[in-house]
Amino acid sequence: MIQNDFNAMEVKRMRNRSRLGSFSCWLLCLQVCGFAFSFWSGFSIVANDNIHSVPADLVVPELTRCKASAGKRVEDVTPGWEQSEVRHALYLPRDWLPDGSYPVLIEYPGNGGFRNELGDVSDGTPESCMLGYGLSAGEGFLWISLPFVEVASGGIKRNCHQWWGDVEETKKYCIETVRDVCKKFGGDESRVVLCGFSRGAIACNYLGLHDDEIASLWRGFFCHSHYDGVRPWPYPESDLPSAIKRLRRLQGRPQWISHEMDIAPIQSSLQKSGVPGSFTIIPIPYPNHSSNWVLRDIPERVRAREWLRNTIGAIPSNGP
Repeated sequence: MIQNDFNAMEVKRMRNRSRLGSFSCWLLCLQVCGFAFSFWSGFSIVANDNIHSVPADLVVPELTRCKASAGKRVEDVTPGWEQSEVRHALYLPRDWLPDGSYPVLIEYPGNGGFRNELGDVSDGTPESCMLGYGLSAGEGFLWISLPFVEVASGGIKRNCHQWWGDVEETKKYCIETVRDVCKKFGGDESRVVLCGFSRGAIACNYLGLHDDEIASLWRGFFCHSHYDGVRPWPYPESDLPSAIKRLRRLQGRPQWISHEMDIAPIQSSLQKSGVPGSFTIIPIPYPNHSSNWVLRDIPERVRAREWLRNTIGAIPSNGP
């Protein structure tokens, strides 16, 4: 077990938002009861406490409706859904070549309709995703931003901006899209990482580990802001016992888990689960409910890229 006084110290330190200054970063790794936990203790606190005050060094490419090509982010649809309203976003890296082989980042967005006083916005669409671009700097990876799929009145299938839509249809679209993109554009099916922000972070386990078929797709998981089973949500099987059943399908694969400021509830949930795994748990030292920290040159992005490199053995060495 991780000592309670250590957790209390961490929570106090992360909630002390008014204190200015810089703490030296050090990495603490614990090997307890089959778990591999990694997390940072200490971070810099900025004066206005808002990630938007940090200049971005990356800008996500605009989504266009054109043929896929290197350095372009385009709207696409997987075969079998052409007559529906379902669409995803596909990005081929700047260094993409037709005969190349590339690791793949699959990303799910947060819920739509979110806005707060810090200037954070989430519209729930695939084009709002940014984790994949920030982690890759636009090179070396295929990046696919997927929708959750709902079946509307009249049987029309379309992108869902709140929660899961039709879970079975969403899973089917995910599986078929991964296979199709890898076949067409040189994706390496042995190096596919599932990513998500907020709703998408929960989806890494809720959807990505929903059954054995979809769970077999992933090399690792990148979850930012929320985590499956930590708290109840307004959909079936959001409780911890149900989340533990899904987590058992992880089978030791690595997970990056980050959250704004406070990681204690996630640590506690994982401890209660009793499921062994390689969990890298990182507090992001800004209160923003947003994934755009990956577009900024902060130490946590350096750490995230290092995690990705260790997970799949490939990450761009050049670019911002």
